[in-house]
Amino acid sequence: MSEYNVAIVGATGAVGTRMIQMLAESSLKVKSVKMLASARTAGTKIKFKGQDYTVEETTPNSFEGIDLALFSAGGSVSKQFAPEAVKRGAVVVDNTSAFRMDPEVPLVVPEVNAEALNAHKGIIANPNCSTIQMVMSLEPIRERYGLGRIIVTTLQAVSGAGNRAIQETMDQSQAVIDGNPVNPEILPVAGDKKHYQQAFNVLPQIDVFEDDGYTHEEWKMIHETKKIMCEGDMNSDAIQVTATCSRVPVPIAHSESVYFEVLDKSATVEGIHEAIRNFDGDILEDDPANQIYPQPINAVGKRETFVGRVRPDLENKGSFHLWNVSDNLLKGAAWNSVEIAEYLDKMDLLYVPGFIK
Repeated sequence: MSEYNVAIVGATGAVGTRMIQMLAESSLKVKSVKMLASARTAGTKIKFKGQDYTVEETTPNSFEGIDLALFSAGGSVSKQFAPEAVKRGAVVVDNTSAFRMDPEVPLVVPEVNAEALNAHKGIIANPNCSTIQMVMSLEPIRERYGLGRIIVTTLQAVSGAGNRAIQETMDQSQAVIDGNPVNPEILPVAGDKKHYQQAFNVLPQIDVFEDDGYTHEEWKMIHETKKIMCEGDMNSDAIQVTATCSRVPVPIAHSESVYFEVLDKSATVEGIHEAIRNFDGDILEDDPANQIYPQPINAVGKRETFVGRVRPDLENKGSFHLWNVSDNLLKGAAWNSVEIAEYLDKMDLLYVPGFIK
């Protein structure tokens, strides 16, 4: 196992701070670490393994001598600086949508499709948080019984829209309790035309609407799932996927209600339970008689995907429902990114092909 010089881009953000934590707890041997962000937060002090580091402004030269760069500072930043990092010999794990649909860039959930890492050319994309926890809950079922169709409804935490969205929701909640008016400015989408109250409310919009009536978040779930589960083919018809994505007034941890159809009609709830129970990274919480099922409040700060409420669809043989919950900032972002880096290290792939240092 080698020692690596690591850079974290977006080190002061909601995901970046958790990347630092996950890196400190990971199996990677870190020789040095560089904290990078925008000029606005440059100069901030951040601790890593008990030592203070000064945040620096991100520039192309920031990546000189860097082996691994973890990005979570927005798609425009990744598009600008990830290629610069690769040119300087750094392997990039990017936690934005910038490269997810690039056919040349692997889209990876390590427990599901680690083999895709073999084809990387310097950049690996971290999938959307809601996609990650869905494929984590469905992969053991796909391995055992095959999958034909997936219909998912998400209930996503406000932290998926950043720290400001969390604060806005908290402020709105207090305002409503106090009987004061609210002034929405961020949700459902900061850059969209209208903003709505999130406190005590559910918004059936995450990201902007496409011409077909689906939001871009829903589009991402559809095509990312196919790319991950269908050997890189984002348009594969081997699995049919559709999604409805909503935002709920929960600070951290997304929940999903998933309907799925298996190919092997002999599938049983007991068999699905066994598959989930034995799958690395999943925890089965499914005991209806004792009201045991996954809840977002219990998933916060944990790396696993929690799965429960597995039951057959009473109208369609070979069809089932489940409920899953996961910390969107950890398995949905920071932990999956660091875990990708761990797998690159274990597979002896943490280098840019063709780059000579």
